[in-house]
Amino acid sequence: MEAYTISRDNLRTWLDTLARDYTLIAPVREEETVSLFKPVRGFAEINLGYTNSTVSPKGWLFPQTEEMFFFSTSDGQITLADAQTPGPAVLFGLRPCDIKGILALDPVFNGAYQDCYYQKRRQDTILVGLSCTRVERHCFCTSMGGGPTDGEGADLLLTEMDDGYGIEVLTPRGEELVNRYQQYFDADRENRVIPAREELGKKLARQFTRNVDTTGVKEFLDQHFELPYWGELARRCLGCGICTYICPTCHCFDIFDQSPDGESGVRSRCWDSCMFSHFTRMAGGHNPRPTQKERVRNRFLHKLKYHRDRYNLDGCVGCGRCVTRCPVNIDIRQIIADLQEVARHD
Repeated sequence: MEAYTISRDNLRTWLDTLARDYTLIAPVREEETVSLFKPVRGFAEINLGYTNSTVSPKGWLFPQTEEMFFFSTSDGQITLADAQTPGPAVLFGLRPCDIKGILALDPVFNGAYQDCYYQKRRQDTILVGLSCTRVERHCFCTSMGGGPTDGEGADLLLTEMDDGYGIEVLTPRGEELVNRYQQYFDADRENRVIPAREELGKKLARQFTRNVDTTGVKEFLDQHFELPYWGELARRCLGCGICTYICPTCHCFDIFDQSPDGESGVRSRCWDSCMFSHFTRMAGGHNPRPTQKERVRNRFLHKLKYHRDRYNLDGCVGCGRCVTRCPVNIDIRQIIADLQEVARHD
């Protein structure tokens, strides 16, 4: 695939144009320490200097609350009408760990059970990645098979350079987007873009403060479902669910109907959390995960075992959001180390 460069001025103009031609979703600074992915009207609203967003950008493809269809009844007949979908979009400025998060969601919604809502948004959305420029203390993407300049899964990958940005075209859809706006790009005739990204990757690799070794963890969990360790960990957990809401790979949801007049209404779905006590409670009152121990175990088995069992992909991308936001400092990196220690003494 081809590589190009774009000046900072042309990037501004390109993004302003994209915002007119597509729904453009990009990182926006909401508060001093909060960045979120939201639809923007142009370059002026975009925060390119962010490290990573507070909540993952999966919310564009899998919204926190989403209308599925409308219904109405008349003379005993039920009429259904599809909810509107947003149409062509560009999801701009994705960090590599969040691109991997989308790759982890794809087989969930596009696998044996097809999810038309996710599929429509995914098919209509172009992914534009943005290489990281620094590594935070909570980052560990390299331990989970990724990297701060890894563009796998994106259609385009931008990397900041001294005089602008390098752009690598990674898919035919990315090539089509560049060709549509070719007036803003210059061909990388001097072959600067890929070496610049590779050099940045080497520089950032030295900034990681913690290497997480996952060797043997899944294999140990394959053979050990009941462990006293989960009870010890659960005593600290508040069950607040923040880890699941900010995670780029969590995908639990609930479905509900709203019908104020009893004759018409809307069916919607919203994010849910396996950390909530009612999540697996059945209509008859039985709950197969009755205590926080079972819920904590399920979450971390999902990250370290179940997702790999089902899709041959890790359920954690190493973004570190849960590490920074957990109010009681439950740290998946330490859990991995603890499980290895338990395995050594098994």
